[in-house]
Amino acid sequence: MEINKASVKPRMPERKKNNIIKRTLGEKIFDTFNVIFLGLICFTFIYPFWYLFATSIADSSKQAMSQIWFLPHYFSLDSYKNVLSSKFVYLGFMWSIIRTVLGTAVALLLSYHFAYALSKRYLPNRNFWTLILVFTMFFSGGMVPNFLLIKDLGMMNSIWSLILPGCISAYNITIMRNFLMSIPDSLEESAHIDGANDLTILYRIFVPLSMPILATVGLWDAVGHWNAWFDAMIYITTPEKQVLQVTLRRIVLEGSNSLVNLYGEEVQVTMTPETIKAAVTMVTTLPILIVYPFIQKYFVKGVMVGSLKG
Repeated sequence: MEINKASVKPRMPERKKNNIIKRTLGEKIFDTFNVIFLGLICFTFIYPFWYLFATSIADSSKQAMSQIWFLPHYFSLDSYKNVLSSKFVYLGFMWSIIRTVLGTAVALLLSYHFAYALSKRYLPNRNFWTLILVFTMFFSGGMVPNFLLIKDLGMMNSIWSLILPGCISAYNITIMRNFLMSIPDSLEESAHIDGANDLTILYRIFVPLSMPILATVGLWDAVGHWNAWFDAMIYITTPEKQVLQVTLRRIVLEGSNSLVNLYGEEVQVTMTPETIKAAVTMVTTLPILIVYPFIQKYFVKGVMVGSLKG
């Protein structure tokens, strides 16, 4: 007896009722352990910030700092009033923002053009220029030669002494170069056929496609400039031109009731060093934390694509 194979339909697997897949006991145990483990990791990341915030809003005249676990029993905003009343905090904010915005813009501008040139196979002596770039990742002149160079260039006590020395990062250029090399060459060839010149191809085609890697590297540069303090402590000698991180470092290390009284300002004596340190740390940390949610979506795409092809 012959069977018409065309009339025989393959048997489809039966679906569970209401599309619910029954999970085994091992899977349930693993998921429970996974949730608990990741929850503990999140707690270890979040709780220090929360404890710092709780300490900053505590009334030190009514409650000991050792008694704070989740929220203080007595609230007070005197620490924030004291910190925000210092003109050097405002000036530090201003210079930190100027350094972060200007430094990130200059670094992205120079790094992207450098990476774009290295990504082209027809660049003369491309391997040589790549070797020069990689060499700087492992060897540097050192702190004393850098200081003498900044001094001889006349950039002491200038915002440019905080921006120009670190505007070229070999690691960031390598990541951006790999990202650009992953873009098909056919796009550039098609644009040339349509009559586009090199600048049009760069700014009208490659830059829009490079937004993920630009956002990723830009955030790295911004965080690095915002958190930097050592170079400012060396190159900046005028207190009114110091960035916020240097002020924060001085406040944290001095540890007295006159922590914000760096240059003769009066401070209320009812506060403890712990509350003032916590308040100024929160004021310093929050701005850069607010930026993360807006650029986080570019991280995975930018870093992963930039690391595939070398």
